[in-house]
Amino acid sequence: MTEIKSLKNRIEPWKYLIQQVEDTQTLYDLAEESGDASLESEIANEFEKIKQEFERLSILNLLSDEVDRNGAFLTIHAGAGGTEACDWAQMLCRMYTRWAENKGYKIEVVDILESEGGIKSVTLQISGDYVFGYLKSEAGVHRLVRISPFDSNARRHTSFSSVYVFPVLDDTIEVEIRPEDLRVDTYRAGGAGGQHVNKTDSAVRFTHIPTGIVVACQSERSQTMNRATAMSILKARLYEHYREEKEKENAKFAQEKKDISWGNQIRSYVFQPYTMVKDHRTKCETGNIQAVMDGAIDNFIESFLSAKWKGLPMGED
Repeated sequence: MTEIKSLKNRIEPWKYLIQQVEDTQTLYDLAEESGDASLESEIANEFEKIKQEFERLSILNLLSDEVDRNGAFLTIHAGAGGTEACDWAQMLCRMYTRWAENKGYKIEVVDILESEGGIKSVTLQISGDYVFGYLKSEAGVHRLVRISPFDSNARRHTSFSSVYVFPVLDDTIEVEIRPEDLRVDTYRAGGAGGQHVNKTDSAVRFTHIPTGIVVACQSERSQTMNRATAMSILKARLYEHYREEKEKENAKFAQEKKDISWGNQIRSYVFQPYTMVKDHRTKCETGNIQAVMDGAIDNFIESFLSAKWKGLPMGED
């Protein structure tokens, strides 16, 4: 029934769009026969709506993988650049939060490691339709070039942060985790939270011994809830790990294995001496960097999905 509902949700909007095209065509024919120029603006408005809906549905058609419709865990790690990189990681966190808010998605901070000037790492859980399908294109190293606010000599600095994206798995996808393969550590959560956080070992860290994958959660007051969230993240990461092994498509996930440093970036964000954001895989770029930092990243996502669907080569400069 879930599969039928999913297919219906993909087909029904196309059927409605076809009906809109036919209605607009009828209106156009009527205007042409009667010579009524007053219908021109209405026809133009309908055409623009049809065009926008067609583009939206075309992008959704690209999201056909097993877990594309699911929510996602998005993790950001600060890389080379010290305090500057930690600030950059925080800026990226804000960018993705704004993007998710604009889409009407639900956002929750699952785990965060703060640092002077920003954050060393953060994991967000973003819930909604097709979150993973959209965000999987964001996995990789992101480079920032700007005049550093932390440099008293106002010199230009380059900083790096990495982004990892994993699907939130539902009950239809099983990932087996044997108890003997799991090491569980509990500790006191850091940051705000009051006396309860400071006095109880509510934070949880799981280590999957065969793969070495480590996940943690400290967002909830209850250790039980933190265990459940950490297990969900672990299953998501193991799903990606095993799929990569099974399909032997190491190149597909190569960007997640690269150093968080110069030459490995998938996208550059330049604030000085000019303003530009450029994706090195698709060559998609924009000069409106402020809009991008406010969450306007759909053009980059859609360019990546379109290039992937068409089988176009993607590489770095």
